[in-house]
Amino acid sequence: MSRFPILRTGCALSVLCLAVPAFAEDAAPATSAPATDSQYHDQRADIVVTALIPRKQGDILSGTTVVTGEKLTRELRTSIGETLARQPGVSATSFGPNASRPILRGFQGERVRILTDGIGSFDVSNTSVDHAVAINPLTADRIEILRGPAALLYGSSAIGGVVNVIDSRIPRRVPDEPVHIDAIGTYGSASNERTGSGEVEVPLSDKFVVHVDGSYTKTGNLDTGSYILTPALRAQAAASSDPDIQGLSTLHGKLPNSAAETWEIAAGAALITDGGNLGFSVAHTDNLYGVPVRYAVTDGGEAEQVRLHMKQDRVDMRAELPVNGDILESIRFRAGFADYQHQEIEDTGEVGTTFYNQSMESRLELVQAKRGGWDGAVGAQFFTRKFYVVGEEKFLPRNQTDQIGIFTLQSLDLGTTRVEVGGRFEHTDVSADADETLFNPSYSRSFDTVSGSIGASHELVPGWRLGLNLSRTERAPSAEELFARGNHAGTQAFEVGNPDFNKEKSWGIEGTLRGQGTGYSVSLSAYHNWFSGYIYDALVADDACLAVNGGAELEFPCYQYNQADARYMGFEAEATVKVAQVGGYAINVDGVADYVRATIKGTGPAPRIPPLRLLGGLEAQGDRLSLRAEFEHDFAQNRTAETETDTDAFTLVNASISWKPLKDNNRTTLTLSVNNIFDVEARRAASFLKDYAPLAGRDIRLTARLSI
Repeated sequence: MSRFPILRTGCALSVLCLAVPAFAEDAAPATSAPATDSQYHDQRADIVVTALIPRKQGDILSGTTVVTGEKLTRELRTSIGETLARQPGVSATSFGPNASRPILRGFQGERVRILTDGIGSFDVSNTSVDHAVAINPLTADRIEILRGPAALLYGSSAIGGVVNVIDSRIPRRVPDEPVHIDAIGTYGSASNERTGSGEVEVPLSDKFVVHVDGSYTKTGNLDTGSYILTPALRAQAAASSDPDIQGLSTLHGKLPNSAAETWEIAAGAALITDGGNLGFSVAHTDNLYGVPVRYAVTDGGEAEQVRLHMKQDRVDMRAELPVNGDILESIRFRAGFADYQHQEIEDTGEVGTTFYNQSMESRLELVQAKRGGWDGAVGAQFFTRKFYVVGEEKFLPRNQTDQIGIFTLQSLDLGTTRVEVGGRFEHTDVSADADETLFNPSYSRSFDTVSGSIGASHELVPGWRLGLNLSRTERAPSAEELFARGNHAGTQAFEVGNPDFNKEKSWGIEGTLRGQGTGYSVSLSAYHNWFSGYIYDALVADDACLAVNGGAELEFPCYQYNQADARYMGFEAEATVKVAQVGGYAINVDGVADYVRATIKGTGPAPRIPPLRLLGGLEAQGDRLSLRAEFEHDFAQNRTAETETDTDAFTLVNASISWKPLKDNNRTTLTLSVNNIFDVEARRAASFLKDYAPLAGRDIRLTARLSI
């Protein structure tokens, strides 16, 4: 089936938006106003730009989180998953310290979109939990998490939500100083982490800015402060007659094969005028990291110490055109392309398997002029991916995915009541080449999906709003779910897809209650999703996979993708209260609670679901000095899938102190934190490796951030 119509559409959007800002520059050659220090360095933390039309958090009809400023500096880790793991409704895959992807409301992989400035990460982290995300949180100015129906504006697969990392590689403003510098350096004791990152922006004129940034991180093996294996695995190892296996029962402290070395370099430039702006950036990422060993505790088993070497070259573009007309307020365009590969390096140093991925995505948004209480936006999005695997653990044939989507969000403000309607149509073509080594014929599938939502919020009293959202979503199966036919070492499974899958459909309802006033803020969200044709993998008898494997004996247990009805329900609660004022310090108490319950009809609990979790903090916040103590308690997860083990409860206690040494510079900070003070053993229920790789033990972190 020809893909030329879709490709022509994507190219037409690109040409249109390349031409428009250039025309606007000639038509309206105005000088951009200089940015003040506060305007240039900071964006309001309560404004969510990922919501298509920038809005305050309290005005969005779904769960939202913005991480920026001191909070981002304190939470910053080497992976995006661990950086966000303490936010409401967020957990992490925690496949060791280096490959940790966010989990939103119990959803992971294909159902969570990871974006950089509104465009995909262009990696293969959705394919397997041992694949790292190709976005470095060190470059982030802010990170936004959008959950619920509004996330579908970024793709029908974003049922769980969207994580958008917003950086300044394509500048948005002209600095008023001759040279603007941002830098950050961190030392973390748990993995002997040494991190340095810096960026420089130079205005070459009052309209043109260039940007350069780079970062380097090196870590050793992670110190867990506990036994590496769970008690059940240690007992099995101790009972073995093999002395090497017996030794695993006392393995303690450092997590073997968890070291990493990462570097990145990027450059960008932007033309910024009152008549519009146009910018580009290029970046190269190199990440060499180890995957913690999944030890065999029975005779005859194998345990591999695999390292992954990931490289990505990426080009991005952004254009914005203010129209200020009666119909349109502005036109925004965003596009990106990346060439990605990673090699899986075995104990011997040989390359066992190589993953290749080329992706392109473009996005055009037409923001409507506000007419009375009515505003909104419409847009189109194009995405293409060419993906193939070479080597002994190839589990997918060469495949290609092409998508084009049309979306809209419309809002009507009636004073105390606001109504929002959103919709998305998406056409997806997924194809796979014939592959004799996988005993796989060629396939080609097409899907048309329609998703929509309607919601309303009402102001109960000043500062308090109650909202309700109803959504109907459809998702096309991914290439992995359709065409997988082989050994996948990352999950230790022989995976078998089903090329005859239908669309995954769901109904969802979400209620929100938000309030704020002098010295307090409260946010509550509760949701329930009903799925039909929910796609999941389940352990089946090896006989079911022998034919797919040409009759040869399987190296790993057989997991087959299936479709069934499913339900996800849960809640998130967040509150902050100022309880006292002591001299120049505001004493604040904050808390978070979240919970997910997921069931697959006819099977039981869905796998890898986070348990009930409580987080709390006490903070003394001054103009230049802040002190904070906090805890996280994860309850035991005993509601598990048939192939899972239970996870014990744990409690982490952390403390930090942050100092702003420069009186008139809020962005320059020195932060000292101690995490997991009591060195407890902690394992995340959502991790494939929870029985083999606990979280970090006591970790003393010193972070210096400079902005001038």
